[in-house]
Amino acid sequence: MRALGIAATGMLAQQTNVDVISNNIANANTTGFKSARAAFEDLIYQSERREGAQTSDAGTTRPVGLDVGLGVQSTGVVRLNTQGGLTQTGNDLDIAVDGDGFFTVNMPDGTQAYTRAGNFQLSSSGQIVTLQGYEVSPGITVPANTTKVEINQQGLVQAFVGNSTTPVSLGQFTMATFINNAGLKPLGDNLLQATTASGNATTANPGDPGIGVLRQGYLESSNVNIIQQITDLISAQRAYEMNSKAVQTADQMMSTVAQMK
Repeated sequence: MRALGIAATGMLAQQTNVDVISNNIANANTTGFKSARAAFEDLIYQSERREGAQTSDAGTTRPVGLDVGLGVQSTGVVRLNTQGGLTQTGNDLDIAVDGDGFFTVNMPDGTQAYTRAGNFQLSSSGQIVTLQGYEVSPGITVPANTTKVEINQQGLVQAFVGNSTTPVSLGQFTMATFINNAGLKPLGDNLLQATTASGNATTANPGDPGIGVLRQGYLESSNVNIIQQITDLISAQRAYEMNSKAVQTADQMMSTVAQMK
């Protein structure tokens, strides 16, 4: 009986679905987090009667076939790159991306990663870094005795040092964009890595067409819709229960056949 195996694939698929939903809910307050959804596809079919097969000498054909599917499988986790809400913090080094684009982060091993989380800090040497201490590219160093840092929408970073009323230009943030944002590989720590699926990064300045602008003193909130996630979680639970019921039913049917004399 194929029903046991078919229902088992459904249970495994819903386990993956619940894992993805749970991760979304857990990151409801993670800066710059993008929610995801599990994608599924049906497995191969066993064809017992062909569609269009001739059923008589008069040339009549079968309008439908007898194709029995063998279940479902998980095919991927699709990240939904919609804009999160902007939350005002008033912190000079909190920067939100309003639009497309990612900050570039220089990793300790010499590679580059990308992030939407703009909750930056200063290192002991004055460099603008992520919460893990990774340098934000291009490297920008804030001088000692800086009283205020200003970052405009185009990413230009200026500092007021000491009692000076004239700002000093420190550099400019650039943004990275990708043809397929969903193809970026999540690394944890709010970081993403370019892959062959995402394509190579294209660098541009904030404010350029299709890039978006920067908002100093704001952070991009997670785009997780809690109500939708709870609804999806209940739906996944019900689907799991129905698949488990199918397993129980198939087992009872097999027991009935085994007891026949």
